[in-house]
Formats: sequence, C-alpha cells, structure tokens
Amino acid sequence: MNRSNSGANLPTLRSHNAALVLDLLRVAGERGISRLELAERTGLTPQAVSKITARLRAEGLAAEAGHRASTGGKPRTVLRLVPDAGHAVGLHLDRDGLTVVLVDLAGTVVASRTAPLDFGAPADEVVTAAAGAVAAVRGDGSRPVLGVGAAVPGPLDHRGGVLHRVTGFPQWDGYRLGDALAARTGLPVVIDKDTNAAALGLALQAAVPGDFAYLHLGTGLGAGLVLGGALHRGARTGAGEFGHQTVQLDGVRCGCGGRGCIEALCLAAVARGDVAEAARVLGTGAANLVGLLGIDRVVLGGRTVAADPDAYVRGVRAVLDERARREGIGGVPVPDVAAGGGDRPVAEGAAQLVLAPLFGRVGGLDGVAPGREGGSAPDPDPGPGLGLGLGLESHPAGPASSRESDPAGPAPSRLD
Repeated sequence: MNRSNSGANLPTLRSHNAALVLDLLRVAGERGISRLELAERTGLTPQAVSKITARLRAEGLAAEAGHRASTGGKPRTVLRLVPDAGHAVGLHLDRDGLTVVLVDLAGTVVASRTAPLDFGAPADEVVTAAAGAVAAVRGDGSRPVLGVGAAVPGPLDHRGGVLHRVTGFPQWDGYRLGDALAARTGLPVVIDKDTNAAALGLALQAAVPGDFAYLHLGTGLGAGLVLGGALHRGARTGAGEFGHQTVQLDGVRCGCGGRGCIEALCLAAVARGDVAEAARVLGTGAANLVGLLGIDRVVLGGRTVAADPDAYVRGVRAVLDERARREGIGGVPVPDVAAGGGDRPVAEGAAQLVLAPLFGRVGGLDGVAPGREGGSAPDPDPGPGLGLGLGLESHPAGPASSRESDPAGPAPSRLD
C-alpha cells in the first residue's frame, strides 16, 4: 500500500517511525534484521533506531533473534517481531454464513470458525451471532487483541461503519453495524466491504506493487480495487460495485432493482450449473475493468470460484485474450485465484483492517482509526505489550528523521 519508507523528524510522529521499524521486522520474519539495516532502510539515525527498538522490546513487540556476522567488529544483534504480542479478529459476514479468524501480528491464523448466518434476520440476531463468533476465537481472552475488522456486503460507508442498501437486504440501510459490534464485543471495530478487505490483504502480501482488481463471486459479485498502490474506495467510499454494471439492457431483474446487471447474469448461470457461461460473463466484466483502468492483475476469489477455479480462470482469460486480439494490445493481465480460496481471504483481509495501521500501512485507507472512527467503542486495555498505541492511530508519512525526541534521554548510537 502507499507509504513512505522514510522516517519522520517530529516528536509527534514517533509512532510513525516505530511503525516503519515494526513493519521491517514483520517482513524480515524469523530471520530478523539488524539495527544497522533498520537505519539504512528507514533513513532514521542510529540513535533513533536504538530508541525505537528499545521501546519495542520493552513493550514485548520485538526480541533478539541471535547475531549476524559483520564486516568488522563484533557480530550484529538481530531483532525479530514477536508475533503473539498482539492479535486482530477478522470477521466476514456473508448473506448465508460467517467466517471469523484470529490472526497474530505476522498475519498467521491461530484460530478460526465458520457458522451459518441469515443476514436477513433481525439486526440484533445477526450482531449477537457475530459477537459470539468473535468470543469463540478469542477463547479464554488471554491473547491481547487490538480490535475487530468486519467485512460485509456493500454498499456501505466504511468511515462511519454504516451499512447502506445491501443488495437483497434493504432493511440494513442506515444501520450502524460498527457501533453495534463494538458495544457487543468491547473491542474497537472497523467496517469495510468484503471485497475491499480481501483486496487489502492481497495488496499487503504482494511482493511487487501494482494495480489489480479482486473479483469476488460468492453469494454476490463485487470487486476490490487497488490503484496506484492504494485501496480505492472513491469519494463516497462505495467504489467497487462491480456486480451492478449493466451489460444487458432490459435483461433479467437484479436484486438491486436494475436489469441486466452482471451479478444477476452470472449468478443465474451458476444456478443453472453453466460454469462456462458464468466464467464468460465474469470475464466480460473483468475485460471492462482492464480496458477502463489499465490494471496489471486480475485476482478471482469467493466460494463459487473456489468450487471450480480452473474453469473460471480459463473462462476469464479467454475473454481477456479475445479483447486483446481485437484491440491489438499486449500485456493483458493473466487472471489468478486468491490463495486459500472461499471466504478465508476476506476474513483474513478484514483482520488487516486493524493490523495495517500498526505497521504504517495506512496509505489509501482514508486514515480510519480503530477506536476512533468506523463505529467503535472506547479503546479497551489491549493487554501487555501493546502500550504504544500503534494500531489505534494513522500517521502521515514524512521526511527522513535525524533524531527522535524521547523524555528518557538519548540512547546509545552504536548499532550492534
């Protein structure tokens, strides 16, 4: 996601600098990274890095991971992230079921649960079921949890955690789901569309940044868009209603009230068991996106795709290739399938709605702060090891820092 990899030189941005360091620890994994490498990659001074890593270690977020030979002098101390120092809950509420995961700071799923859900039931019943699932993956509550990321069908206003007229479920219009879930769970809650959550998770995993569309075909059809390295929500936060582009005038009636929507045509083909036609329709929409936005990659996901991934990849690719031949262009994206399949990428991406700010990955996320916006409860005590508050605020990128203010005084500048 969009983010500067250089530190900030203002004391008020201390958490921003710590987030940069913490993210590099996350990326390094078990192998770890030395303080010298941290200074080189962030642009922070050795003194600033020493202060930051000392605080991270004191908070239990970082630990020594051995030593590494240096070009001269004594071996360098290597630091690593402590994954179980914090966790986030990712919750996917679908029209007929829910998936919930508990992930650690490294993004590893440590607990998961699925259960039937009637999204058309009274709101109180849905929220009760969701809160119960969150409690189930938290277990005895011994693991520190930063918050809950909840992914639901759109359209919605993710800033306020308010649902709009979900296709087929207009009764949710105006419901403050974020507030309701926060009140029931006692945790900060961030709400977003299911497709946006999945796209965020994929973007954070990408080795090479680039524009892509995540197309989710399950009980509905939608898209999550990553453009310019940032999750694209649009001015009204409702971008990605991919399933409701009209591709057949006066076509079949859609649950949204329109006719000839790509979602209605695709789901009708799925209901008939005509996978080839469903893939062709999905490919038509994908080709429209590629032509309109010039995206580099198309990722397919959702339980319907997971049931026959090869058929959907072949069908979508055939339409993309045909359009490329017709227009005489090259370099058309080759569709692939989201790892994990089904609804897990959505739930895991929902957890990243909470974790991404912790690692400074807030570019393009509209600065939503768990515990501040998005329908949330007051910040709970997150437990030991999480006193930095890094996951509860977003911080703008800044220029490289030459120092880091600290009331405790200067730290040694030598990086061992």
